[in-house]
Amino acid sequence: MEQYAFIMMIRDKWWRELCSLSREEKKEFSYIRRGSAGPTNASFLFFYVTKPVGELAGYAEFIERKVGDAENLWSEYGSESVLKSKEEYQKLIGGKQKVSFIRFKNLKVAAKPVQLSDLIMFLDMKKPARGGFYIKKEPADKLIALMT
Repeated sequence: MEQYAFIMMIRDKWWRELCSLSREEKKEFSYIRRGSAGPTNASFLFFYVTKPVGELAGYAEFIERKVGDAENLWSEYGSESVLKSKEEYQKLIGGKQKVSFIRFKNLKVAAKPVQLSDLIMFLDMKKPARGGFYIKKEPADKLIALMT
């Protein structure tokens, strides 16, 4: 299957923080996940804000996924995250030694977010996978058009 874009789940708290950083003209961002979390390869990321919001709220250009030692990755990419301190980072990762930094740029907040029910119908699925999932180029382009 063509892996053009990846739809990832994000909590409302972290989404609002990312939106705040994007208004500060920040160029590159990192979203931190415990373990070896996806995506591994994509052109775009879509951000599905989980319940109670329940909508596809934005998208960005995928740069890369870095997986490795929690300390080393924090030192190199921690400033790209929404976390304000190493202590907050340590609390988030919960003692895990291996983490993933999902790096992206050009974050766009949807002018017209796509509701979960519409997303499910559009992608012809029962419900989104909690860990995220890939979609092909054509549906990704259509989702971007719907959100702008």
